[in-house]
Amino acid sequence: MARLTEYKGKALLREFDISTPRGALAETPEAVQHITADLNSSVVLKAQAFVTGRLSKGLVHFAASPEEAFQKSLLLFDMEIEGYRVEQVLVEERIDIAAEYFISIFINDEKSVPVIMFSASGGTGIENTAEKSPEAIFTTEIDIIKGLRREAGIALLEKAGVSHSDRDQLLEILFNLWDAARRFEARTLEINPLVKSTNGEFIAADCRISIDDYAVFRHPELGIEIARELGRPPGKLDRIAYQIEATDYRGTFYFMLLDQELSADEQPIGFHGAGGGGSMMGMDALARRNLKPVNFCDTSGNPPASKVYRAAMLILSQEEIIGYFGTGSGVASQEQFHLARGIVKAFREKWLSIPAVMRLGGNGEDEAVRILEQYTADLPAPVEGYKKDDTVEFCAERLEYLLSASEIKDTRKPPPLPASGNQFSFATLTGEITFDHDRCLKCESQICITACTPDILKIENGKPVLNVDVEDARNGKCIECLACELECHFHGNQGCRIELPIEGL
Repeated sequence: MARLTEYKGKALLREFDISTPRGALAETPEAVQHITADLNSSVVLKAQAFVTGRLSKGLVHFAASPEEAFQKSLLLFDMEIEGYRVEQVLVEERIDIAAEYFISIFINDEKSVPVIMFSASGGTGIENTAEKSPEAIFTTEIDIIKGLRREAGIALLEKAGVSHSDRDQLLEILFNLWDAARRFEARTLEINPLVKSTNGEFIAADCRISIDDYAVFRHPELGIEIARELGRPPGKLDRIAYQIEATDYRGTFYFMLLDQELSADEQPIGFHGAGGGGSMMGMDALARRNLKPVNFCDTSGNPPASKVYRAAMLILSQEEIIGYFGTGSGVASQEQFHLARGIVKAFREKWLSIPAVMRLGGNGEDEAVRILEQYTADLPAPVEGYKKDDTVEFCAERLEYLLSASEIKDTRKPPPLPASGNQFSFATLTGEITFDHDRCLKCESQICITACTPDILKIENGKPVLNVDVEDARNGKCIECLACELECHFHGNQGCRIELPIEGL
């Protein structure tokens, strides 16, 4: 689910006439000081982070003056949460609180219905209340056709012991919250606490809003960059990865940065999975050896080699990793040689200098392992490929061994061969393929033609050219299997080059 920051969530609530404290977002200590001065009141400083219990984690501070707010914000902007530095602080007036409530609208996946949850005991202890005093929390289901009925809302509030004097105001908030949830297709819309101030006003002191991933494209006004619920603001690699997935429908590519903090005995590993269950097994196997994945990546659903290549390049862009580990279920129903070609292209372009172990079990695993090992043998670092009969534990053990025992060969990458002026290029769905026809004329194998399983190439006057229309190649006739480039490099005259740009990397 795509989650909104507290600041954005409160802006949404205000659109539906739900009051929030006066305040503004700051990205520097100086801005915190200016906002506090403008508010002319005691303030609350809240780091914008997707974690619960912020007060107990030191992510919330109180200040009585602009100078004090400045000093305390220095502490916040210097903090890291799961390895990520605080970049935004919400500055709000401090409310004199008479009572705290909890309100949530969420989708019950088991019953496939929206549910309202309400408690007259809101605030930071709501999790303990749910565990130790479940009788203090009340729920009612919402009919998706008829919507929230007034009598159902009243019954909910009465069961929670809400006074008659507060009932109408809270009922209006319930209806407004339901309208907001429907309008923005929220999976979760929570106010905790909804406070009653000493002057009788109800104010959303905090909120948590998550939007259905599949609805994000219908709500560009929310400014959601990535349709996933991250435990932090999205980083550069998150954004790059999401654009790769958003612009290429073939197969699955999911990339997410994980906790970047390492203990003294942990070593950072780049992780490349293929399928959720097998990936989890692989990550567990690494963890048992203190090899910590600093990212999660999944390329499954039969993606083209070009998509796998981009995934590998993204993983390898993490300069801190000292090893590369890939595994899936071991019986993947997808052509593993496509995965192998994507991996090899990335390893060769990066001129891999860290050990890599890939478990390529599944369709075409023999060919996949051959491609992986044969076409990386000249790289500085060792690369090992394994099949379905090789266990995940064994593969993790091999990476552990390579990290401790392998020697890195000469890391200097050979210079590229000079290009001639006789170039032939055509666009593919996400890249461009170029043939150096002067080199092609001297090629005896013409391996690019036999390697091209979609038969989009042909030989004309001794040179490879398109066997389909240019637009057909651009629109998907070229499946971007990368075979022509790889086979040409090792068995031809190195006249083929494939460019697969990765915006932002």
